[in-house]
Amino acid sequence: MNELVQKEKLSVPTTVQPKQKLNKNKESSLWWMYLPAILAVTAFIIYPFLSGIKITFTNWNGFSQNYDWVGLDQYRRMFSDPTTWLVVKNTLLYGIGSTILQNVIGLGYALLLNQSIKMKTLTRTIVYLPVIISPLIMGYIWYFFFAYQGGALNDAFNFFGFNSVNALGNPDLNPWIIVFVNTFQFVGIAMIIYLAGLQSISKDYYEAAQIDGASAWKQFKNITLPLLAPSITINIVLNVIGGLKLFDVIVALTGGGPGNASQSMSTFMYDLYFKRQDAGYAATQGVFMAFIILIISIGALIYLKRKEVEA
Repeated sequence: MNELVQKEKLSVPTTVQPKQKLNKNKESSLWWMYLPAILAVTAFIIYPFLSGIKITFTNWNGFSQNYDWVGLDQYRRMFSDPTTWLVVKNTLLYGIGSTILQNVIGLGYALLLNQSIKMKTLTRTIVYLPVIISPLIMGYIWYFFFAYQGGALNDAFNFFGFNSVNALGNPDLNPWIIVFVNTFQFVGIAMIIYLAGLQSISKDYYEAAQIDGASAWKQFKNITLPLLAPSITINIVLNVIGGLKLFDVIVALTGGGPGNASQSMSTFMYDLYFKRQDAGYAATQGVFMAFIILIISIGALIYLKRKEVEA
């Protein structure tokens, strides 16, 4: 009997080893499949970003082959420049303001379209339609609505006897117009993600809650919101990143003006590089923008993922 047991023990490794080798071969083949993506990311993201960091330590104008190393001078210049903090404030407004509006309105649309209502498909299509339009074109469409001379809004005001309003020339108002236009265009994405999340929630939860006498608000608070946590995470992270790097709509609506009143970090960086030929300072602003986006997006992702677990 002992001899049989020993033979069985000796025979086990011979059957396991081929499986282990097969698993290792599969893993190595998967790594080879990852290689093209890794090379693409390295060539088009990592290498340019590292090159940009290198440029921040120079006074390069973006065109000349000759430039000098200036150390941390560009960073000192950036933190002492009042325009930096103006564009950071605007960038945060575009990022956070658009995120709040897109999620609130998108969730409202999703809750409405999740009901049995007429023309549901048509409404969904109309809300989502602006997403497929280029942001630059969308900006110009709204420019002709808000324009001081010949704008549709002022034509309506004049028709009813009111004075024209220079909305795009008002530094206190035009950042909010940019937030509105960005929200109008991309709220459809938030709506679709929330609608998919709502349709994945089992109706059994709501039926049980109704039997227990839970109101509509309590059902939304205790069932819908917790189970929508993954959709909320996706929407907020996407909206924050999109809002913080906003560029096209600003160029079309205000060009960053008047002065630098509506500049974002993206448009300010563009002006520094191409209009002022100050590539070293533009790269410094770009690195700072990337740092802000990274911190906010990763922080939001970690916080929301923890909330998903708690829910």
